[in-house]
Amino acid sequence: MILGAMSALITPFKNGKVDSLSYERIIQRQAKYGMDACVPVGTTGESATLSHKEHMECIEIAVSVCKQNHMKVLAGAGSNSTHEAIELAQFAQKIGADGILCVTPYYNKPTQKGLFEHYKAIAKSIEIPMMLYNVPSRTGVNIEVSTALKLFEEVENIYGIKEATGLVEHIVALHSASPKSIIASGEDAINYPILASGGKAVISVTGNLLPDKISDLTHCATDGEFERAREINEELYAINKALFCETNPVPIKTAMFLSGLIETLEFRLPLVALKKENLTMLEKILEKYEVLQ
Repeated sequence: MILGAMSALITPFKNGKVDSLSYERIIQRQAKYGMDACVPVGTTGESATLSHKEHMECIEIAVSVCKQNHMKVLAGAGSNSTHEAIELAQFAQKIGADGILCVTPYYNKPTQKGLFEHYKAIAKSIEIPMMLYNVPSRTGVNIEVSTALKLFEEVENIYGIKEATGLVEHIVALHSASPKSIIASGEDAINYPILASGGKAVISVTGNLLPDKISDLTHCATDGEFERAREINEELYAINKALFCETNPVPIKTAMFLSGLIETLEFRLPLVALKKENLTMLEKILEKYEVLQ
């Protein structure tokens, strides 16, 4: 299983194309500062605006770099089309990814039965582990606790869920009913509460910028050092909130550019640059943190 400290990687662009060299450096830096795995081409990776060719290219780069650095790859393979998600999942398996992360289908708002059948079909098409991704604020549909538990019980290679509902009660309900399933925090502001409630992983946006801190927080919590984990979580609160002042990944890419971690700051429409007042706020908050190169 893929667990521990992970970052939902940004996708750097240069002159409108995926900047593969910067992408490699970003992943190498993740390994340098103790991350256990990386998550390419999730929503933070602007997967919705990538072509399938670019999506696959990013997974291939991540697998290649991670194998050299003893990290695992939990590849983004979500879509609101089940057959497209299956194609991405099968490619990720073929290229050597250790598992896939699959976001709920966006826009078409399936029923709970539709969600169950969607995830079952994807999982049955591959042999590697699969993690569900529940982020109703972005997709418009919620994986109910009962649906997640049914998937854990009936589909062998669905091993966990990334929870980004903001509801710690979901974590408690899932962990109490299925303690062997892996729950990953999908909201940086509450990484500590989720880990303290039975979570075993963090899939972080802030980890792109501060992998050393996210790694320490996660490993302290999973080793039972909860007081230290809480301290780190509180230390990161200001930047965690700032990185969601506008739609993700605009703030995190901006923070990485300001910190010298990426050479160019490019988004794909409909995403645009931060408002001036939010840029000023982010610059001030970044002064409080040491961003290691």
